[in-house]
Amino acid sequence: MNFEIQKRALSQVIRDDLDALIVLWPSQDTALVAGKDPIATLVSAALAHGDFEHKAGAVLSLYAHPGIQARHLVVACIAEGTAAQVRSAVSAAWNALKSANIQRVGVHAVADLSAPALQAAALALADASYSYTSTLSKPKPRSLKKVVFSAQAVHAELRAALAHAQALVAGVEVAKEWGNRPANHATPTLLAKAAKSIAKGTAFRCEVLGPKEVTQLGMGAFLAVARGAAEPLRFIVMRYNGAAAAEAPVVLVGKGITFDTGGISIKPAAEMDEMKYDMCGAASVLGVFKALGELKPAINVVGLIPATENMPDGLAVKPGDVVTSMSGQTIEILNTDAEGRLVLCDALTYAERFKPQAVIDIATLTGACVIALGAVRSGLFSSDDALAQSLQQAGDVSGDACWRMPLDDDYAEGLKSRFADVANVAGRQAGSVTAAKFLQRFASRYPWAHLDIAGTAWRSGAAKGATGRPVGLLLQYLLDQVGKKPVKAPAPRRRG
Repeated sequence: MNFEIQKRALSQVIRDDLDALIVLWPSQDTALVAGKDPIATLVSAALAHGDFEHKAGAVLSLYAHPGIQARHLVVACIAEGTAAQVRSAVSAAWNALKSANIQRVGVHAVADLSAPALQAAALALADASYSYTSTLSKPKPRSLKKVVFSAQAVHAELRAALAHAQALVAGVEVAKEWGNRPANHATPTLLAKAAKSIAKGTAFRCEVLGPKEVTQLGMGAFLAVARGAAEPLRFIVMRYNGAAAAEAPVVLVGKGITFDTGGISIKPAAEMDEMKYDMCGAASVLGVFKALGELKPAINVVGLIPATENMPDGLAVKPGDVVTSMSGQTIEILNTDAEGRLVLCDALTYAERFKPQAVIDIATLTGACVIALGAVRSGLFSSDDALAQSLQQAGDVSGDACWRMPLDDDYAEGLKSRFADVANVAGRQAGSVTAAKFLQRFASRYPWAHLDIAGTAWRSGAAKGATGRPVGLLLQYLLDQVGKKPVKAPAPRRRG
């Protein structure tokens, strides 16, 4: 799907040969539209009869209206024009059009739109028109091919915002694709092939390590999770080099459990199919790299994806087993369904070799985070205030919001073990926090943040599907770092 933006008046746009025209209408006087415009007349009459409201998401839909060339016309109210209100309006407008064969749509802003609002409009159209096709015998691919935005005033900031949106949509849809694929169509091997396909071009490198190399690295925690799986593990290392080689990279670590049965601590059967989404952290890293390839920003980024299934084979790790992580710390595995933190902890240790300016891990880690924050905000945990603030700001700007959670040392008390340096679980209370405290032990040598996306990475029910989050947050954060002098990483401390 392609986006374009033009400087045009509504009086010109209504003469364009479009399948549909969406007019974004503000909660202001219709005098904003000069002359006797047919849409202004239409809106005035609808308002007078109570058939249209000055409320974000209210729509007025018509077909083959005289004086308007587009077959379908939808007027959608954007209220004050905030990004959230524009998103709501565009989603409602597409809902009125989705049953029609719409390939080319115009979106005209009656009042000036901000850059975030324009991005929100583009993302809302992409999300609402998305169609999964990969494993269907009779797929129905997205009909929408082109979106032409127009406004009275178009400036460089809006053009840049639309280019950002174009790249972000490409990245989000990569994340959706791999999140939505059934586990037998998204194995660690297939995930690695996808990474190599994305990491093409002179700015990219991609290395894929298998069981032999991971064993040589001493990634005992990662290997323990993979022991029960017939599908071989893959450790994917992606690099995007957009800045000088001396510039420290940002490292993104994505949890890549391509299917999670829970292992020996097996999950209930109900809704276990949704555990194909347990690799959405990995999918978001793939999505970010896709967007980086589109935008080519001047920054260095490393993506690490430890990918495996978690299966209850006869060789699978057992509750009570003790394993040695790459860091040298020993871990008592009290619950094999708390496997994400085990693959992540070795990847966090591996990240040290890049001397990063920051490391962010992304994981569908805990059901406790879903209880705490629902599907609205991702959980943010960080040992670094500046990094946490930057991520929260990036979430607010992108509309891919997160919320900072505590990391008090007292929360680590439950992770104590008589038989190892640390246990992998600490009971039900504050489960998302204790999971983050576990990871923090392995991330002491650089500024670190953890995003728990268990509530935001996918939707359940009738609208079941991957959301592509938090690609928007991560991409915005990375773009915000371009040109900044990175904060010096703390001096290495002894692990313990």
